[in-house]
Amino acid sequence: MTALLERHRARFEGAREACRTRASWSPFPEMPGKYPDAAAAQVRGLAAFQAHLGDNARARDFELDQPGTIGWLGDEVSPYTRSPLGARYPQADVDRLFDAAGRAMPDWGAATPETRLGVLMEVVDVIYREQLFEIAQSVMHTAGQSFNMAYAGSGVNALDRAIEALVYAEQAMAAVTPSARWERSFGPSQIVLEKTYRLVPRGVAVCFTCASFPTWNAWPSMMASLATGNPVIVKPHPATILPMAITVRVFRRVLADAGFDPNLVTMAIDNVEQPLGKVLVKHPKTAIVDFTGSARFGQWVEQNAHPALCFTETAGCNTVVLESAEDLEAVLRGLATTLCMFSAQMCTSPQNIYIGAQGVRTPQGRVSRDEVARRLAGAVAALTSDPKKASMILATIQADSTLALMRQLQAEGKGRGRVLLAPQAYAHPEFAQARTSTPLMLQVGTDARDLYGEERFGPISFVIGCADADDALAQATRDVHERGGLTAFLYSTDESYIVRAEQAYARAGAQLTTNLTGAMPLNFAAAYSDYHVTGLNAAGNAALTSLAFVASRFCISQSRRPRRDAASPTRQPGATP
Repeated sequence: MTALLERHRARFEGAREACRTRASWSPFPEMPGKYPDAAAAQVRGLAAFQAHLGDNARARDFELDQPGTIGWLGDEVSPYTRSPLGARYPQADVDRLFDAAGRAMPDWGAATPETRLGVLMEVVDVIYREQLFEIAQSVMHTAGQSFNMAYAGSGVNALDRAIEALVYAEQAMAAVTPSARWERSFGPSQIVLEKTYRLVPRGVAVCFTCASFPTWNAWPSMMASLATGNPVIVKPHPATILPMAITVRVFRRVLADAGFDPNLVTMAIDNVEQPLGKVLVKHPKTAIVDFTGSARFGQWVEQNAHPALCFTETAGCNTVVLESAEDLEAVLRGLATTLCMFSAQMCTSPQNIYIGAQGVRTPQGRVSRDEVARRLAGAVAALTSDPKKASMILATIQADSTLALMRQLQAEGKGRGRVLLAPQAYAHPEFAQARTSTPLMLQVGTDARDLYGEERFGPISFVIGCADADDALAQATRDVHERGGLTAFLYSTDESYIVRAEQAYARAGAQLTTNLTGAMPLNFAAAYSDYHVTGLNAAGNAALTSLAFVASRFCISQSRRPRRDAASPTRQPGATP
Protein backbone atom coordinates (compact mmCIF):
# COMPACT_ATOMS: atom_id res chain seq x y z
CA MET A 1 0.00 0.00 0.00
CA THR A 2 2.98 2.33 -0.13
CA ALA A 3 1.83 2.91 -3.72
CA LEU A 4 -0.97 5.06 -2.30
CA LEU A 5 1.53 7.26 -0.50
CA GLU A 6 3.56 7.56 -3.69
CA ARG A 7 0.41 8.62 -5.53
CA HIS A 8 0.04 11.51 -3.10
CA ARG A 9 3.74 12.09 -2.48
CA ALA A 10 3.90 15.59 -3.98
CA ARG A 11 1.00 16.79 -1.84
CA PHE A 12 2.45 15.21 1.29
CA GLU A 13 5.92 16.62 0.69
CA GLY A 14 4.47 20.06 0.05
CA ALA A 15 2.72 19.89 3.41
CA ARG A 16 5.86 18.68 5.14
CA GLU A 17 7.86 21.58 3.73
CA ALA A 18 5.15 24.05 4.75
CA CYS A 19 5.21 22.68 8.30
CA ARG A 20 8.98 23.12 8.35
CA THR A 21 9.01 26.69 7.04
CA ARG A 22 5.59 27.77 8.43
CA ALA A 23 5.02 29.47 5.05
CA SER A 24 1.68 29.94 3.30
CA TRP A 25 0.77 26.84 1.28
CA SER A 26 -2.24 24.74 0.35
CA PRO A 27 -2.86 22.24 -2.44
CA PHE A 28 -6.51 23.28 -2.55
CA PRO A 29 -8.23 26.38 -4.00
CA GLU A 30 -9.57 28.65 -1.26
CA MET A 31 -12.64 29.82 -3.19
CA PRO A 32 -15.31 27.44 -4.51
CA GLY A 33 -15.29 29.17 -7.89
CA LYS A 34 -11.67 28.09 -8.41
CA TYR A 35 -12.40 24.41 -7.85
CA PRO A 36 -11.90 22.35 -11.03
CA ASP A 37 -15.11 22.40 -13.10
CA ALA A 38 -16.67 24.31 -10.22
CA ALA A 39 -20.18 24.82 -11.60
CA ALA A 40 -20.75 21.14 -12.35
CA ALA A 41 -19.14 20.06 -9.07
CA GLN A 42 -21.43 22.36 -7.09
CA VAL A 43 -24.50 21.00 -8.87
CA ARG A 44 -23.44 17.44 -8.09
CA GLY A 45 -22.71 18.33 -4.48
CA LEU A 46 -26.10 19.95 -3.98
CA ALA A 47 -27.85 16.97 -5.54
CA ALA A 48 -25.91 14.57 -3.32
CA PHE A 49 -26.85 16.59 -0.24
CA GLN A 50 -30.52 16.73 -1.23
CA ALA A 51 -30.54 12.96 -1.73
CA HIS A 52 -29.97 12.58 2.02
CA LEU A 53 -33.07 14.58 2.94
CA GLY A 54 -36.44 13.20 3.89
CA ASP A 55 -39.78 14.96 3.81
CA ASN A 56 -42.83 15.42 5.98
CA ALA A 57 -44.16 12.02 4.98
CA ARG A 58 -41.04 9.92 5.40
CA ALA A 59 -37.57 10.18 6.85
CA ARG A 60 -34.58 9.17 4.74
CA ASP A 61 -32.24 6.61 6.28
CA PHE A 62 -28.52 7.25 5.89
CA GLU A 63 -27.10 3.83 5.17
CA LEU A 64 -23.91 3.09 7.03
CA ASP A 65 -22.88 -0.54 7.06
CA GLN A 66 -21.45 -0.66 10.55
CA PRO A 67 -22.10 -3.17 13.34
CA GLY A 68 -24.47 -2.94 16.25
CA THR A 69 -27.42 -1.00 14.82
CA ILE A 70 -30.24 -0.94 17.38
CA GLY A 71 -32.36 1.90 15.98
CA TRP A 72 -32.41 5.12 14.02
CA LEU A 73 -32.03 8.72 15.20
CA GLY A 74 -31.91 12.14 13.60
CA ASP A 75 -33.24 15.52 14.70
CA GLU A 76 -31.22 17.97 12.61
CA VAL A 77 -32.90 21.23 11.60
CA SER A 78 -31.51 23.57 8.97
CA PRO A 79 -30.79 27.06 10.36
CA TYR A 80 -31.63 28.33 6.86
CA THR A 81 -35.05 26.75 6.37
CA ARG A 82 -35.86 25.94 10.02
CA SER A 83 -37.23 22.66 8.68
CA PRO A 84 -36.04 19.21 9.71
CA LEU A 85 -33.55 17.61 7.36
CA GLY A 86 -35.52 14.40 7.63
CA ALA A 87 -32.37 12.30 7.72
CA ARG A 88 -31.98 9.38 10.11
CA TYR A 89 -28.76 7.64 11.08
CA PRO A 90 -28.02 4.22 12.57
CA GLN A 91 -27.94 4.24 16.35
CA ALA A 92 -25.36 1.70 17.44
CA ASP A 93 -24.79 -0.41 20.51
CA VAL A 94 -21.66 1.15 21.98
CA ASP A 95 -20.11 -2.10 23.20
CA ARG A 96 -20.40 -3.64 19.76
CA LEU A 97 -18.66 -0.64 18.21
CA PHE A 98 -15.76 -0.99 20.64
CA ASP A 99 -15.57 -4.73 20.03
CA ALA A 100 -15.51 -4.23 16.26
CA ALA A 101 -12.85 -1.54 16.57
CA GLY A 102 -10.74 -3.85 18.71
CA ARG A 103 -10.94 -6.61 16.11
CA ALA A 104 -9.98 -4.19 13.34
CA MET A 105 -6.94 -2.81 15.16
CA PRO A 106 -4.31 -5.59 14.92
CA ASP A 107 -3.89 -5.58 11.14
CA TRP A 108 -3.96 -1.80 10.99
CA GLY A 109 -1.47 -1.45 13.82
CA ALA A 110 0.85 -3.99 12.19
CA ALA A 111 0.87 -2.12 8.88
CA THR A 112 3.83 0.11 8.13
CA PRO A 113 3.43 3.80 8.93
CA GLU A 114 3.85 4.47 5.20
CA THR A 115 0.93 2.19 4.41
CA ARG A 116 -1.33 3.92 6.90
CA LEU A 117 -0.30 7.37 5.69
CA GLY A 118 -1.01 6.38 2.09
CA VAL A 119 -4.51 5.17 2.91
CA LEU A 120 -5.27 8.33 4.86
CA MET A 121 -3.92 10.61 2.13
CA GLU A 122 -6.27 8.75 -0.19
CA VAL A 123 -9.15 9.61 2.17
CA VAL A 124 -8.21 13.29 1.87
CA ASP A 125 -8.13 13.01 -1.90
CA VAL A 126 -11.50 11.26 -2.14
CA ILE A 127 -13.17 13.84 0.10
CA TYR A 128 -11.71 16.64 -2.01
CA ARG A 129 -12.56 15.12 -5.40
CA GLU A 130 -15.90 13.49 -4.65
CA GLN A 131 -17.55 14.76 -1.47
CA LEU A 132 -16.35 18.31 -0.87
CA PHE A 133 -19.45 20.19 -2.05
CA GLU A 134 -21.79 17.59 -0.57
CA ILE A 135 -20.10 18.14 2.79
CA ALA A 136 -20.17 21.93 2.32
CA GLN A 137 -23.93 21.86 1.76
CA SER A 138 -24.31 19.58 4.78
CA VAL A 139 -22.32 21.94 7.00
CA MET A 140 -24.27 24.91 5.69
CA HIS A 141 -27.62 23.31 6.54
CA THR A 142 -26.64 21.94 9.94
CA ALA A 143 -24.05 24.33 11.39
CA GLY A 144 -25.52 27.35 9.60
CA GLN A 145 -22.34 28.61 7.96
CA SER A 146 -22.44 30.50 4.69
CA PHE A 147 -21.70 28.42 1.61
CA ASN A 148 -18.29 30.03 1.12
CA MET A 149 -17.28 29.40 4.73
CA ALA A 150 -18.60 25.84 4.62
CA TYR A 151 -16.45 25.22 1.53
CA ALA A 152 -13.33 26.92 2.91
CA GLY A 153 -13.34 26.67 6.70
CA SER A 154 -15.12 23.32 6.94
CA GLY A 155 -13.82 21.98 3.64
CA VAL A 156 -10.40 22.73 2.21
CA ASN A 157 -8.98 24.37 5.36
CA ALA A 158 -10.08 21.34 7.38
CA LEU A 159 -8.43 19.07 4.80
CA ASP A 160 -5.24 21.09 5.23
CA ARG A 161 -5.41 20.49 8.97
CA ALA A 162 -5.94 16.78 8.30
CA ILE A 163 -2.79 16.57 6.16
CA GLU A 164 -0.91 18.63 8.74
CA ALA A 165 -1.75 16.03 11.39
CA LEU A 166 -0.44 13.30 9.08
CA VAL A 167 2.84 15.17 8.62
CA TYR A 168 3.40 15.37 12.36
CA ALA A 169 2.35 11.75 12.82
CA GLU A 170 4.96 10.74 10.25
CA GLN A 171 7.60 12.81 12.04
CA ALA A 172 6.76 11.31 15.42
CA MET A 173 6.88 7.74 14.15
CA ALA A 174 10.01 8.27 12.04
CA ALA A 175 11.83 9.53 15.13
CA VAL A 176 11.80 5.97 16.48
CA THR A 177 14.52 3.88 14.88
CA PRO A 178 13.23 0.36 14.14
CA SER A 179 16.31 -1.49 15.31
CA ALA A 180 19.74 -0.97 16.80
CA ARG A 181 22.97 -2.82 17.55
CA TRP A 182 24.14 -2.01 21.07
CA GLU A 183 27.54 -2.90 22.45
CA ARG A 184 29.46 -2.19 25.64
CA SER A 185 31.81 -3.80 28.12
CA PHE A 186 30.73 -5.26 31.45
CA GLY A 187 33.99 -6.10 33.20
CA PRO A 188 35.92 -8.49 30.96
CA SER A 189 32.84 -9.31 28.88
CA GLN A 190 31.76 -7.55 25.71
CA ILE A 191 27.99 -7.54 25.44
CA VAL A 192 26.39 -7.07 22.03
CA LEU A 193 22.61 -6.82 21.84
CA GLU A 194 20.19 -6.63 18.97
CA LYS A 195 17.32 -4.30 19.88
CA THR A 196 14.00 -3.94 18.10
CA TYR A 197 11.57 -1.08 18.71
CA ARG A 198 7.90 -1.37 17.89
CA LEU A 199 5.27 1.35 17.61
CA VAL A 200 2.23 0.16 19.53
CA PRO A 201 -1.13 1.95 19.16
CA ARG A 202 -2.82 2.93 22.41
CA GLY A 203 -6.31 1.73 21.49
CA VAL A 204 -9.71 3.02 20.49
CA ALA A 205 -10.08 6.79 20.13
CA VAL A 206 -13.39 8.61 20.58
CA CYS A 207 -13.69 11.85 18.60
CA PHE A 208 -16.34 14.36 19.68
CA THR A 209 -17.35 17.01 17.15
CA CYS A 210 -19.01 20.37 17.79
CA ALA A 211 -22.14 21.99 16.40
CA SER A 212 -20.69 25.07 14.72
CA PHE A 213 -17.55 23.62 13.04
CA PRO A 214 -17.98 19.84 12.86
CA THR A 215 -15.08 18.96 10.54
CA TRP A 216 -12.35 21.50 11.35
CA ASN A 217 -11.14 19.77 14.52
CA ALA A 218 -12.51 16.31 13.77
CA TRP A 219 -10.57 15.57 10.61
CA PRO A 220 -7.11 16.25 12.08
CA SER A 221 -8.04 14.41 15.28
CA MET A 222 -9.18 11.37 13.33
CA MET A 223 -6.03 11.45 11.21
CA ALA A 224 -3.75 11.75 14.23
CA SER A 225 -5.26 8.64 15.81
CA LEU A 226 -5.54 6.55 12.66
CA ALA A 227 -2.05 7.38 11.38
CA THR A 228 -0.59 6.08 14.63
CA GLY A 229 -2.60 2.85 14.44
CA ASN A 230 -5.71 3.57 16.52
CA PRO A 231 -9.34 2.98 15.48
CA VAL A 232 -11.75 5.91 15.84
CA ILE A 233 -15.36 6.10 16.98
CA VAL A 234 -16.82 9.43 15.87
CA LYS A 235 -19.36 11.06 18.19
CA PRO A 236 -21.04 13.89 16.23
CA HIS A 237 -23.00 16.68 17.86
CA PRO A 238 -26.71 15.83 17.43
CA ALA A 239 -27.27 19.07 15.50
CA THR A 240 -24.58 18.35 12.89
CA ILE A 241 -24.49 14.63 12.21
CA LEU A 242 -24.70 14.65 8.41
CA PRO A 243 -21.23 16.08 7.61
CA MET A 244 -19.63 13.51 9.89
CA ALA A 245 -21.78 10.65 8.60
CA ILE A 246 -20.55 11.41 5.09
CA THR A 247 -17.01 11.61 6.45
CA VAL A 248 -17.27 8.26 8.22
CA ARG A 249 -18.64 6.60 5.10
CA VAL A 250 -15.69 7.86 3.04
CA PHE A 251 -13.17 6.59 5.58
CA ARG A 252 -14.85 3.20 5.70
CA ARG A 253 -14.95 2.85 1.92
CA VAL A 254 -11.31 3.81 1.42
CA LEU A 255 -10.16 1.53 4.23
CA ALA A 256 -12.10 -1.40 2.78
CA ASP A 257 -10.78 -0.73 -0.72
CA ALA A 258 -7.25 -0.82 0.72
CA GLY A 259 -7.87 -4.22 2.30
CA PHE A 260 -8.44 -3.12 5.88
CA ASP A 261 -11.40 -3.61 8.18
CA PRO A 262 -13.74 -0.61 7.73
CA ASN A 263 -14.67 -0.85 11.41
CA LEU A 264 -11.52 1.12 12.09
CA VAL A 265 -13.90 4.09 11.73
CA THR A 266 -17.46 3.99 13.07
CA MET A 267 -20.02 6.47 14.34
CA ALA A 268 -21.91 6.64 17.64
CA ILE A 269 -24.85 9.04 17.60
CA ASP A 270 -27.14 10.23 20.33
CA ASN A 271 -29.70 12.93 21.02
CA VAL A 272 -30.24 15.60 23.66
CA GLU A 273 -32.65 13.41 25.63
CA GLN A 274 -30.27 10.44 25.89
CA PRO A 275 -26.68 11.71 25.62
CA LEU A 276 -23.85 9.24 25.14
CA GLY A 277 -20.90 11.49 25.89
CA LYS A 278 -20.11 10.35 29.42
CA VAL A 279 -20.68 6.71 28.49
CA LEU A 280 -18.09 6.96 25.72
CA VAL A 281 -15.52 8.85 27.79
CA LYS A 282 -15.74 6.39 30.68
CA HIS A 283 -15.97 3.24 28.55
CA PRO A 284 -13.25 0.81 29.71
CA LYS A 285 -12.00 0.37 26.13
CA THR A 286 -11.61 4.10 25.44
CA ALA A 287 -7.91 4.88 25.14
CA ILE A 288 -8.00 8.36 23.58
CA VAL A 289 -10.58 11.16 23.72
CA ASP A 290 -10.61 14.12 21.33
CA PHE A 291 -13.18 16.67 22.44
CA THR A 292 -14.31 19.88 20.80
CA GLY A 293 -17.30 21.63 22.33
CA SER A 294 -18.55 23.47 25.38
CA ALA A 295 -16.24 24.53 28.18
CA ARG A 296 -18.48 22.94 30.79
CA PHE A 297 -18.44 19.43 29.32
CA GLY A 298 -14.85 19.85 28.20
CA GLN A 299 -13.80 20.40 31.80
CA TRP A 300 -15.69 17.27 32.81
CA VAL A 301 -13.88 15.34 30.07
CA GLU A 302 -10.48 16.57 31.26
CA GLN A 303 -11.29 15.60 34.84
CA ASN A 304 -12.81 12.20 34.07
CA ALA A 305 -11.16 10.78 30.95
CA HIS A 306 -8.28 9.13 32.85
CA PRO A 307 -6.80 6.62 32.16
CA ALA A 308 -7.56 7.59 28.56
CA LEU A 309 -5.51 10.31 26.93
CA CYS A 310 -7.49 13.50 26.51
CA PHE A 311 -7.14 16.27 23.92
CA THR A 312 -9.56 19.20 24.26
CA GLU A 313 -10.49 22.44 22.59
CA THR A 314 -13.38 24.25 24.22
CA ALA A 315 -13.81 28.00 24.53
CA GLY A 316 -12.86 31.07 26.48
CA CYS A 317 -12.85 34.84 26.48
CA ASN A 318 -11.02 36.14 23.43
CA THR A 319 -9.87 39.68 24.11
CA VAL A 320 -8.95 42.90 22.32
CA VAL A 321 -6.86 45.72 23.78
CA LEU A 322 -7.08 49.11 22.05
CA GLU A 323 -4.22 51.32 23.27
CA SER A 324 -3.22 53.37 20.20
CA ALA A 325 -3.40 53.14 16.42
CA GLU A 326 -1.92 54.69 13.30
CA ASP A 327 -5.22 54.32 11.43
CA LEU A 328 -8.13 53.93 13.81
CA GLU A 329 -10.71 53.61 11.04
CA ALA A 330 -8.84 50.65 9.54
CA VAL A 331 -8.62 49.06 12.98
CA LEU A 332 -12.35 49.43 13.57
CA ARG A 333 -13.24 48.09 10.12
CA GLY A 334 -11.13 44.98 10.66
CA LEU A 335 -12.45 44.45 14.15
CA ALA A 336 -16.06 44.93 13.01
CA THR A 337 -15.62 42.35 10.26
CA THR A 338 -14.24 39.79 12.68
CA LEU A 339 -17.01 40.46 15.21
CA CYS A 340 -19.52 39.66 12.47
CA MET A 341 -17.85 36.67 10.81
CA PHE A 342 -20.28 33.71 11.03
CA SER A 343 -22.10 35.65 13.74
CA ALA A 344 -19.06 35.18 16.03
CA GLN A 345 -19.84 31.48 16.39
CA MET A 346 -16.18 30.55 16.10
CA CYS A 347 -13.93 29.63 18.99
CA THR A 348 -11.51 32.35 17.84
CA SER A 349 -14.04 35.21 17.66
CA PRO A 350 -13.20 38.25 19.83
CA GLN A 351 -15.60 39.11 22.62
CA ASN A 352 -14.14 41.50 25.22
CA ILE A 353 -12.73 44.82 23.97
CA TYR A 354 -10.74 46.76 26.57
CA ILE A 355 -10.08 50.51 26.38
CA GLY A 356 -8.44 52.71 29.01
CA ALA A 357 -10.03 55.87 30.41
CA GLN A 358 -7.77 58.02 28.21
CA GLY A 359 -9.24 56.49 25.07
CA VAL A 360 -7.15 55.53 22.05
CA ARG A 361 -4.13 57.57 20.96
CA THR A 362 -3.92 58.36 17.22
CA PRO A 363 -1.74 60.68 15.09
CA GLN A 364 -4.65 63.13 15.12
CA GLY A 365 -4.94 63.09 18.91
CA ARG A 366 -6.75 61.00 21.49
CA VAL A 367 -10.16 59.58 20.66
CA SER A 368 -12.35 59.14 23.71
CA ARG A 369 -13.47 55.71 24.81
CA ASP A 370 -17.13 56.54 24.16
CA GLU A 371 -16.30 57.79 20.68
CA VAL A 372 -14.31 54.65 19.86
CA ALA A 373 -17.22 52.52 21.06
CA ARG A 374 -19.70 54.54 19.00
CA ARG A 375 -17.57 54.29 15.85
CA LEU A 376 -17.01 50.57 16.30
CA ALA A 377 -20.74 50.03 16.66
CA GLY A 378 -21.23 52.11 13.52
CA ALA A 379 -18.75 49.97 11.60
CA VAL A 380 -20.62 46.82 12.63
CA ALA A 381 -23.96 48.38 11.70
CA ALA A 382 -22.61 49.36 8.28
CA LEU A 383 -21.63 45.75 7.58
CA THR A 384 -24.99 44.35 8.60
CA SER A 385 -27.45 46.94 7.28
CA ASP A 386 -27.61 45.40 3.80
CA PRO A 387 -29.25 41.94 3.93
CA LYS A 388 -27.25 40.57 1.00
CA LYS A 389 -23.95 41.61 2.58
CA ALA A 390 -25.14 40.43 5.99
CA SER A 391 -26.02 37.00 4.61
CA MET A 392 -22.48 36.52 3.34
CA ILE A 393 -20.74 37.58 6.54
CA LEU A 394 -23.19 36.84 9.36
CA ALA A 395 -24.78 33.72 7.82
CA THR A 396 -27.21 32.28 10.40
CA ILE A 397 -27.52 31.58 14.10
CA GLN A 398 -26.95 27.87 14.68
CA ALA A 399 -29.25 27.44 17.70
CA ASP A 400 -32.26 29.11 19.27
CA SER A 401 -30.43 29.10 22.60
CA THR A 402 -28.03 31.73 21.23
CA LEU A 403 -30.91 34.10 20.49
CA ALA A 404 -32.26 33.54 24.00
CA LEU A 405 -28.85 34.37 25.48
CA MET A 406 -28.69 37.57 23.44
CA ARG A 407 -32.09 38.69 24.72
CA GLN A 408 -31.05 37.95 28.30
CA LEU A 409 -27.77 39.85 28.04
CA GLN A 410 -29.38 42.79 26.30
CA ALA A 411 -31.84 43.16 29.18
CA GLU A 412 -29.11 42.81 31.80
CA GLY A 413 -26.70 45.08 29.96
CA LYS A 414 -29.23 47.86 29.67
CA GLY A 415 -29.27 48.20 33.44
CA ARG A 416 -25.52 47.78 33.89
CA GLY A 417 -24.16 49.92 31.09
CA ARG A 418 -25.15 50.96 27.59
CA VAL A 419 -26.52 49.02 24.63
CA LEU A 420 -24.33 50.13 21.71
CA LEU A 421 -26.07 47.85 19.24
CA ALA A 422 -29.36 46.07 19.77
CA PRO A 423 -29.71 42.82 17.82
CA GLN A 424 -32.44 42.26 15.30
CA ALA A 425 -33.22 39.64 12.71
CA TYR A 426 -32.31 40.44 9.13
CA ALA A 427 -34.12 39.11 6.08
CA HIS A 428 -31.92 36.55 4.36
CA PRO A 429 -32.20 37.15 0.59
CA GLU A 430 -32.31 33.43 -0.30
CA PHE A 431 -33.89 31.77 2.74
CA ALA A 432 -36.87 33.67 4.11
CA GLN A 433 -37.13 31.47 7.20
CA ALA A 434 -33.45 31.64 8.17
CA ARG A 435 -32.59 32.08 11.84
CA THR A 436 -30.63 35.34 11.80
CA SER A 437 -29.53 38.19 14.01
CA THR A 438 -27.33 41.23 13.83
CA PRO A 439 -24.80 41.55 16.70
CA LEU A 440 -25.40 42.66 20.26
CA MET A 441 -22.78 45.11 21.54
CA LEU A 442 -22.72 46.37 25.12
CA GLN A 443 -20.57 49.00 26.82
CA VAL A 444 -19.84 48.24 30.47
CA GLY A 445 -17.26 48.72 33.20
CA THR A 446 -15.09 46.17 34.93
CA ASP A 447 -17.75 45.84 37.63
CA ALA A 448 -19.82 43.86 35.11
CA ARG A 449 -17.40 40.94 34.98
CA ASP A 450 -20.26 38.57 35.75
CA LEU A 451 -21.68 39.53 32.33
CA TYR A 452 -18.54 39.29 30.22
CA GLY A 453 -16.22 37.09 32.29
CA GLU A 454 -17.04 33.90 30.41
CA GLU A 455 -17.60 32.92 26.81
CA ARG A 456 -20.89 34.32 25.50
CA PHE A 457 -21.40 32.26 22.37
CA GLY A 458 -22.70 34.10 19.34
CA PRO A 459 -22.59 37.68 18.02
CA ILE A 460 -22.12 39.24 21.45
CA SER A 461 -19.35 41.65 22.39
CA PHE A 462 -18.50 44.03 25.20
CA VAL A 463 -16.60 47.32 25.14
CA ILE A 464 -15.13 47.46 28.63
CA GLY A 465 -13.84 50.61 30.29
CA CYS A 466 -10.62 50.35 32.31
CA ALA A 467 -8.56 52.73 34.43
CA ASP A 468 -5.77 53.04 31.87
CA ALA A 469 -3.89 51.07 29.21
CA ASP A 470 -1.99 48.99 31.76
CA ASP A 471 -5.23 48.09 33.49
CA ALA A 472 -6.75 47.17 30.11
CA LEU A 473 -3.93 44.70 29.48
CA ALA A 474 -4.18 43.32 33.01
CA GLN A 475 -7.95 42.86 32.75
CA ALA A 476 -7.68 41.20 29.33
CA THR A 477 -5.04 38.71 30.36
CA ARG A 478 -6.96 38.02 33.56
CA ASP A 479 -9.82 36.81 31.36
CA VAL A 480 -7.48 34.36 29.67
CA HIS A 481 -5.95 33.13 32.93
CA GLU A 482 -9.31 32.65 34.62
CA ARG A 483 -11.60 31.57 31.78
CA GLY A 484 -9.26 30.58 28.99
CA GLY A 485 -8.76 32.19 25.63
CA LEU A 486 -7.62 31.02 22.22
CA THR A 487 -6.91 34.32 20.49
CA ALA A 488 -6.08 37.88 21.50
CA PHE A 489 -5.76 41.11 19.54
CA LEU A 490 -3.72 44.20 20.34
CA TYR A 491 -3.51 47.64 18.75
CA SER A 492 -0.66 49.85 19.90
CA THR A 493 2.05 52.03 18.41
CA ASP A 494 4.09 51.84 21.62
CA GLU A 495 6.77 49.16 21.17
CA SER A 496 7.43 48.83 24.88
CA TYR A 497 3.70 48.27 25.48
CA ILE A 498 3.63 45.68 22.68
CA VAL A 499 6.53 43.80 24.26
CA ARG A 500 4.76 43.76 27.64
CA ALA A 501 1.57 42.54 25.97
CA GLU A 502 3.38 39.77 24.10
CA GLN A 503 4.92 38.57 27.34
CA ALA A 504 1.64 38.78 29.26
CA TYR A 505 -0.38 36.91 26.63
CA ALA A 506 2.35 34.29 26.23
CA ARG A 507 2.15 33.58 29.96
CA ALA A 508 -1.64 33.42 29.73
CA GLY A 509 -1.46 31.12 26.71
CA ALA A 510 -3.46 33.04 24.09
CA GLN A 511 -2.23 33.44 20.52
CA LEU A 512 -1.70 37.18 19.98
CA THR A 513 -2.23 39.19 16.79
CA THR A 514 -0.88 42.76 16.86
CA ASN A 515 -1.83 45.72 14.64
CA LEU A 516 -3.41 43.66 11.87
CA THR A 517 -5.65 45.58 9.47
CA GLY A 518 -6.77 44.98 5.92
CA ALA A 519 -8.60 42.20 4.11
CA MET A 520 -7.50 39.26 6.24
CA PRO A 521 -9.95 38.31 9.03
CA LEU A 522 -8.21 38.90 12.34
CA ASN A 523 -8.90 35.38 13.58
CA PHE A 524 -7.93 33.49 10.43
CA ALA A 525 -5.77 30.51 11.44
CA ALA A 526 -3.55 29.11 8.69
CA ALA A 527 -2.81 25.40 8.59
CA TYR A 528 0.89 24.53 8.46
CA SER A 529 1.75 27.91 10.02
CA ASP A 530 -0.52 28.92 12.92
CA TYR A 531 -0.76 26.79 16.04
CA HIS A 532 -4.42 26.58 17.03
CA VAL A 533 -4.73 26.60 20.85
CA THR A 534 -1.69 26.59 23.11
CA GLY A 535 -2.76 24.08 25.74
CA LEU A 536 -1.79 26.59 28.42
CA ASN A 537 -5.21 27.69 29.67
CA ALA A 538 -8.76 26.50 30.17
CA ALA A 539 -9.69 26.89 26.48
CA GLY A 540 -7.96 23.62 25.61
CA ASN A 541 -5.08 21.36 26.48
CA ALA A 542 -3.75 20.57 23.00
CA ALA A 543 -2.44 22.44 19.98
CA LEU A 544 -3.40 21.84 16.36
CA THR A 545 -0.98 20.82 15.20
CA SER A 546 2.18 20.05 17.08
CA LEU A 547 4.15 16.88 17.68
CA ALA A 548 2.60 16.71 21.13
CA PHE A 549 -0.83 16.32 19.51
CA VAL A 550 0.17 13.01 17.89
CA ALA A 551 3.27 11.60 19.60
CA SER A 552 1.51 10.22 22.67
CA ARG A 553 -1.10 8.36 20.60
CA PHE A 554 1.32 5.46 20.28
CA CYS A 555 3.77 3.86 22.67
CA ILE A 556 7.12 2.19 22.07
CA SER A 557 7.74 -1.42 22.96
CA GLN A 558 11.19 -2.91 22.66
CA SER A 559 12.72 -6.37 22.60
CA ARG A 560 16.41 -7.21 22.87
CA ARG A 561 18.57 -10.28 22.62
CA PRO A 562 22.24 -11.17 22.26
CA ARG A 563 23.58 -10.76 18.77
CA ARG A 564 23.01 -13.74 16.53
CA ASP A 565 25.32 -14.91 13.79
CA ALA A 566 22.57 -14.35 11.24
CA ALA A 567 21.95 -10.94 9.75
CA SER A 568 20.30 -8.38 11.94
CA PRO A 569 16.50 -8.41 11.85
CA THR A 570 14.72 -6.22 9.38
CA ARG A 571 12.45 -3.37 10.38
CA GLN A 572 9.38 -4.40 12.34
CA PRO A 573 7.18 -1.44 11.53
CA GLY A 574 4.28 -2.06 13.82
CA ALA A 575 3.01 -4.37 16.49
CA THR A 576 -0.07 -6.38 17.06
CA PRO A 577 -1.84 -4.44 19.80
